[in-house]
Amino acid sequence: MSYPEPRYLGEKGEINAVFRGADTPPDIVAPSGTATHYLASHASTGGEFGLYKVDMGPKAPGARTHFHRSISESFYVLSGEIQLYDGERWVTGRQGDFLYVPVGGLHAFKNDSDDPVSMLMLFSPGAPREEYFERVAEFARRGGEELREFQVKHDSFFL
Repeated sequence: MSYPEPRYLGEKGEINAVFRGADTPPDIVAPSGTATHYLASHASTGGEFGLYKVDMGPKAPGARTHFHRSISESFYVLSGEIQLYDGERWVTGRQGDFLYVPVGGLHAFKNDSDDPVSMLMLFSPGAPREEYFERVAEFARRGGEELREFQVKHDSFFL
């Protein structure tokens, strides 16, 4: 395995890093109370990846079993305990645990505990997940064909 072809051909580097302080408020708070922080969106990384911090309250439902056709998804547990489905079984993710789901891999997550949980979610390559996070509850209330079209638009195929 080798490194990819260079994409930056300059000689001196650039000043282009982006800092986000820990005290930055969440970008959205869903009706379930789940707060999502856009640490690195597809827009800010030029589509390389998307990194999100997700804080779920007690008994938060998460996402039922689904897969993606164009993106992988990874989970890293920062605190608390979360139930993660790896396509075969549910496992309890605790602080420091990591789950990588390749493209096409079945997965799901939920907080069954009475305590909050915090985790990082990484999508690669970066996709415009922000609209999905911001509007999924609205489309879930509508249901039917509108929900299905919204899910397909956002590369989310639920069983």
